[in-house]
Amino acid sequence: MLKPELISMGCRLNLAESNALAEQLAGHEDIIIINSCAVTNESVRQTRQAIRQAYKRRPDARLWVTGCAAQVEPETFQNMPEVAGVFGNHEKQNAALLREIINRPDRPVVVSDIMTIAQTAPHLVTAYAGKTRAFVEVQNGCDHRCTFCIIPYGRGNSRSVPAGSVIEHIQKLVDTGFQEVVLTGVDVTSYGHDLPGQPNLGSLVERILKLVPDLPRLRLSSIDGVEIDARLFDLLTSEARVMPHVHLSLQAGDNMILKRMKRRHSRELAIDLVARLKAKRPDIAIGADIIAGFPTEDDAMFANSVDLVRQCGIVHGHIFPYSSKKGTPAARMPQVPPQIIKARAKALRDAVATEKAAWINALIGSIHNVAVESGGLAGHAENFAYLKLNKMMPEGRIVSVRVTHIQDEVLQAEVIE
Repeated sequence: MLKPELISMGCRLNLAESNALAEQLAGHEDIIIINSCAVTNESVRQTRQAIRQAYKRRPDARLWVTGCAAQVEPETFQNMPEVAGVFGNHEKQNAALLREIINRPDRPVVVSDIMTIAQTAPHLVTAYAGKTRAFVEVQNGCDHRCTFCIIPYGRGNSRSVPAGSVIEHIQKLVDTGFQEVVLTGVDVTSYGHDLPGQPNLGSLVERILKLVPDLPRLRLSSIDGVEIDARLFDLLTSEARVMPHVHLSLQAGDNMILKRMKRRHSRELAIDLVARLKAKRPDIAIGADIIAGFPTEDDAMFANSVDLVRQCGIVHGHIFPYSSKKGTPAARMPQVPPQIIKARAKALRDAVATEKAAWINALIGSIHNVAVESGGLAGHAENFAYLKLNKMMPEGRIVSVRVTHIQDEVLQAEVIE
């Protein structure tokens, strides 16, 4: 059955939810849904641009907007002539309500107060990386109020999916042939506090591994280091089926900036956590989110963030130039000039590139198991290193490879028969 066209902006969770939307609205191929992002003003601008481009390409389709930007500022999209209607993040989880909304002849705006939604996430949504990797939502919303972030007002407070539902869903994915599952959400490490008995992420991971024994690979999306419980730490550092790859929400390397961001960790805690992870699992690869040019950041504060990249050996870096977001406390702080923000973002990317270059050079000659994707010609190793293969392999398989050399900054590998 034909499905609507989905255009996802922003995070992996949006991608997963877009997949669910397409399934819920199967048969409505005459509509386009823009699943928006509100993390920065630039994200909202890009959403407006995507709306105009989609309308120009398919003027006969009815175009709907949902997602975080639609939730936070629905009037922005209601006022665009290209838009047939707007619905919020809560509404996009209700298939019956969705069908009712999109069949309305007027230009409806249906956006409930997300902060009043207290029940656990009512469904599991999944996005797919080809036939190999599935991203499974286990949590939604966030209870924290970082001064730069509007997302809690787009997603609501933290709510979790019961472990039994997660496990049943993952088993179905494995039965379908998926080799790797990535647990995703807005604040994944807050998992479970709203469920009976208050389980944590460590206990969820442990139950998945025990009750889905034929799942080859389990990976976590971005996590908050301060919330890594002892059980999760042990699984990350000792369980072969949990991938040696941790992506940390660090945001900055200076304690004063972290305090002004209202983050709950210090520079020292981050460095110590990474040191302990690497001491117990030397092959673990570290990724991180870091913001360049947060308000009030001076040269010395920024230098601490650059140094954090080196101290933690960050090889998978997501570097974000700070972008003021209306409605956040950080928007009212003294701003760093745009040209300085741009230069600092480049310096951080260069620092990550230096760490990554040393890391991939050290991988030459090593043997890894690669989950084949990209049409059978490449895939990711356990540590999330991307490797191109010397011959085509069936997509969705896990194959052993030996890293041979680097070409165009990409690792090349030969399949071991």
